[in-house]
Amino acid sequence: MNERPAGTDIDTLSINTIRTLSMDAIQKANSGHPGAPMGLAPAAYVLWTRFLNHNPENPAWYDRDRFVLSGGHASMLLYSLLYLTGYDLTLDDIKQFRQWGSKTPGHPEFDHTPGVETTTGPLGQGFTNAVGMAMAERHLADLFNRPGHDIINHYTYVMCGDGDLMEGLTAEAASLAGHLGLSRLICLYDDNDISIEGSTNITFTEDVSLRFTAYNWQTITVENGNDLNEISNAINAAKQETQKPTLIRLRTHIAYGSPHKQDSADAHGAPLGVEEIKLTKQCLGCPDDKDFCVPDEVLDHCRISTKKGEDLEKAWQEVFNDYQNQFPEMAKQWTEMMSGTGPEGWESKLPDFSSNDGPIATRSASGAVLNAAAESIPSLIGGSADLAPSNKTIINASTDFQKNNYGGRNIRFGVREHAMAGILNGMSLHKGLRPFGGTFLVFADYMRPSIRLAALMKQPVIYVFTHDSVAVGEDGPTHQPVEHLAALRTIPNLTVIRPCDATETTAAWSQAIKTTDSPVALILSRQKLPVIDRKLYPAADLLANGAYILTDSDGKPDVILIATGSEIHISLEAKAMLAKKDVAARVVSMPSWELFEKMPQDYKDTVLPPDVKARVAVEAGLPMGWEKYIGDNGIVIGISTFGASAPGGTVLEKFGFTAENIVETALNLL
Repeated sequence: MNERPAGTDIDTLSINTIRTLSMDAIQKANSGHPGAPMGLAPAAYVLWTRFLNHNPENPAWYDRDRFVLSGGHASMLLYSLLYLTGYDLTLDDIKQFRQWGSKTPGHPEFDHTPGVETTTGPLGQGFTNAVGMAMAERHLADLFNRPGHDIINHYTYVMCGDGDLMEGLTAEAASLAGHLGLSRLICLYDDNDISIEGSTNITFTEDVSLRFTAYNWQTITVENGNDLNEISNAINAAKQETQKPTLIRLRTHIAYGSPHKQDSADAHGAPLGVEEIKLTKQCLGCPDDKDFCVPDEVLDHCRISTKKGEDLEKAWQEVFNDYQNQFPEMAKQWTEMMSGTGPEGWESKLPDFSSNDGPIATRSASGAVLNAAAESIPSLIGGSADLAPSNKTIINASTDFQKNNYGGRNIRFGVREHAMAGILNGMSLHKGLRPFGGTFLVFADYMRPSIRLAALMKQPVIYVFTHDSVAVGEDGPTHQPVEHLAALRTIPNLTVIRPCDATETTAAWSQAIKTTDSPVALILSRQKLPVIDRKLYPAADLLANGAYILTDSDGKPDVILIATGSEIHISLEAKAMLAKKDVAARVVSMPSWELFEKMPQDYKDTVLPPDVKARVAVEAGLPMGWEKYIGDNGIVIGISTFGASAPGGTVLEKFGFTAENIVETALNLL
C-alpha cells in the first residue's frame, strides 16, 4: 500500500499525484513536457472530478461531455486523468510513456488510447476540433431533443495554452464560435506566460480576454490557478451562460512546485531531472523516494467517476428508452446516424446523368448529387469557405446553421478555410454527422494540416474542391492549382477522386459517402465537360476501382492513354485520331490512384498490361507521381510551372492539353 503524506487533504493529494505521475513518466522516457501538466493539474482535477459527465467504462457513450487537450504536448496530464478515473489504462501503460507500441504516445491519438477524443499536438487543432464538436452537439440537440427527452445534452471542454492562441487557426475558429453563440463550449486557457523560447512577452503581449470579448465570448479570469473554489466558480459561471461560449483564463505557473524550474521555459519540453524531481516532490509533500507513487485513497477517490459515469449513462438510457417508445421514427433515425449507416436505398436516389443533358461542369453535377443525397441522408451537413455559390455546396432543402437555427444543415464558414477543415474533423469525431466542406482546390493548402489529421484519425470527412486546374482561366496563376493534386496524393489514407464527367461525379459522391475509414477529396471542374454516354461506354460506377478501361482497341493496344478529369475527353479525341493513323490506343480513366492501389494485382495488370510499355498520362497538373503508372518508357503531359491569366481554353491549349498534342506525343513515343 502506498503511503499518504501526513496532513494532506484528498484534493491536494490527488492533484499532486497527477503532477508526480507526469514528472516520473517523462523522466523515465527521458522525453516530454512536464511543465503544463504540473501547472494545469488543479484545473484538470476540478473539471474531471466535479463537472465532466463521462463514463470510463464506456468512453463512447453518446451523451458524454467531450474533453479536448488542445496543447497535446501536455499529454501526461490527460493520461494521468484517464488512469486515475478508471479508463482502460494501467500504471504500466503510464510507465511506457512515449515507447514503441505503448498506449501512451507522445501526443494524444484518437482511437489509440481509450478516452482520447481527438489527436492533438499541432497547436490550434484541438481548439478548432472542439468548436466542431460543440456545433455537432447543437445540431443534433435541435434535431432530436423533445420536451422531457433531452437525449443530447452535453458540454465540450477544451484546454489550451498560449501557443494555441497564437495560431491563426484558433482566431478563425473562435470568431465563428462567438458568432454562432456556442454556449456549451467552454475553454480553459492556461495563461502561464511561457512558450518554448522563453517568456511570452517577447511575442505575445495582446489582451487575450479583450480579443475573445470582441469575438462575442464570455471571458472569466481565475487569478490563482491553484484555487479549486475559484476554478469551480468559473466553470459554474460558464455553464450558466446560455448565449456565448466561455473562455476561462487561468493564471498558472508552469512546472508548479519545482524549486528551480517553476515559471521557466526550461520546464516546457524536457524532463526536470532526477534531483529536481526529488526536490519538487519534497516541496509538494510527496514521498521523494518512490517513482510512480499513487496512494490507494487517490485511486478510490478518483474512481468514484466510474460509478458516477455508469449511473449517468444508465439514467440517459432510461430517457432514451422512453424516447424510443414515444418517437420510434426519430429513434430509428438517431440509431442510423450514430452508427454511421445511411438509410436503405439512398444510392438509388442519386441523379443518373445522360449525354442528352449536354455539357455539365463536374462542380455543378456535384451540387445536384449532394442535394439528392441530402434528401435521403440527414447526417450530411456542411458548407463552404464563403464560396458556396461557386462550389455548389448548398443543400437547397435546408436552412442555414445559425445561432437561432442550429437545425440548419448549411454552414457558413466564412473565409476561414483552415478553421473549416478543423471544425469538420470535430463534427466527424463527435459522431452522428457526415460533414463536408468546399473551397477552390488552390486553397487546399490553407487546410492541409487538418486534412492530414483527418487522414491520421481515419475520419470520413468529404472535401469538395472545385476550380481544379489552369482551366480556371482569367483569374491567373494565383488561383490556378498546379501542384495541389500531387500534394494531396502524398497524404497517407486520403482518397483523392477527380471525376471526368457528371456520371463519374455521381459515382465519386457515392464512393465518398460509403467510405468510413478515410477522408475523401473530390476534385471538380469549373468548366463544362461533355457527359459520356454510358450506353456506349462502361458504367461510371467502375470508378470504385480507381481506374478502368473506358475504351479499348480491337486487339492489343499499341499505346495506353491514361487521364483524369477534363483530360479524359481530349484523350478520347486523340484515340480516334490515332486510329486514323493505324495506331491502336486504349483510354484508361484513372479518377483515383488510391482506389486503384487497393485493387488486386491481376485487375491492375488487366487495366495496365505490363507488356504495353508505350503509355501517355494526361493531367493538367504537376507530373510528379505518374511515373508509377507510365513506367520507364512513358511520357506525362502535365504542367511543371505556374499557370497564366487568359481564357481557360486558351491556357489549356498553350500548355499542350489538346488532342493533337496527345497524338503527336504518342507517335513520338512509338
